[in-house]
Amino acid sequence: MVGPERPQFVLFGSSIVQISYSNGGWGAILSDIYSRKADVLLRGYYGWNSRRAIQVLDQVFPKDATVQPTLVIVYFGGNDSMGPHSSGLGPHVPLPEYIENMRKIATHLKSLSENIRIIFLSCPPVDEARVRENTSLYFSELVRTNELCRLYSEACIELCKEMNLKVVDLWTALQKREDWLTACFTDGIHLAEEGSKIVVEEILKVLKEADWTPSLHWKSMPNEFPEDSPYDLVLADGKTTINPSEWTYHRQIQWD
Repeated sequence: MVGPERPQFVLFGSSIVQISYSNGGWGAILSDIYSRKADVLLRGYYGWNSRRAIQVLDQVFPKDATVQPTLVIVYFGGNDSMGPHSSGLGPHVPLPEYIENMRKIATHLKSLSENIRIIFLSCPPVDEARVRENTSLYFSELVRTNELCRLYSEACIELCKEMNLKVVDLWTALQKREDWLTACFTDGIHLAEEGSKIVVEEILKVLKEADWTPSLHWKSMPNEFPEDSPYDLVLADGKTTINPSEWTYHRQIQWD
């Protein structure tokens, strides 16, 4: 790996994680915010459910790794919450099993390090009408409803309360925006830029409020190579330079 060694933030989940660098996605935004503070690593897998996730936990997060993540943000639930297919195939995972799978993920992550921090993202809502419109004839019927999303979201939140884990209630957060149906999704399921902004805002809120030492909120973390340098831009006085390591003016949103 390249150095110096930075804290590792791992995003682990299904397609909402895999494509979080697309369309102004939340993974890309976090990478920008933490660009001189932490390495944001993507471990996202299109179409996966919690059942597949627990099969690869030891490969994605080996216990004997020399460096363990500082923070893991976990999202599974959207595919689990799909209605069951008559064949028994497909991504659906019954709610009790989903809860236990998420418990296994949290337990495994906690075992990696005494200092690891974990945030779960609950199942977001869906635009049911657009999901129906965009369903390809290539697939059997896809059953995705807001009610199923709510049930799996609430189950994830309750599990996090039980295990003392931080959680972002995406089902509620996205629907606070009046135009969430049209603004927050690319296809009724996956997040558009406006939806990703909400995810980032909620994650940063958790990081800011968390009683963690050291803090993982971006404003509290040190920049890499923050020292003054005679090679920085020279001020108008012609005698001194200005340190640009904290500059954020290039961002459209000045994140809290």
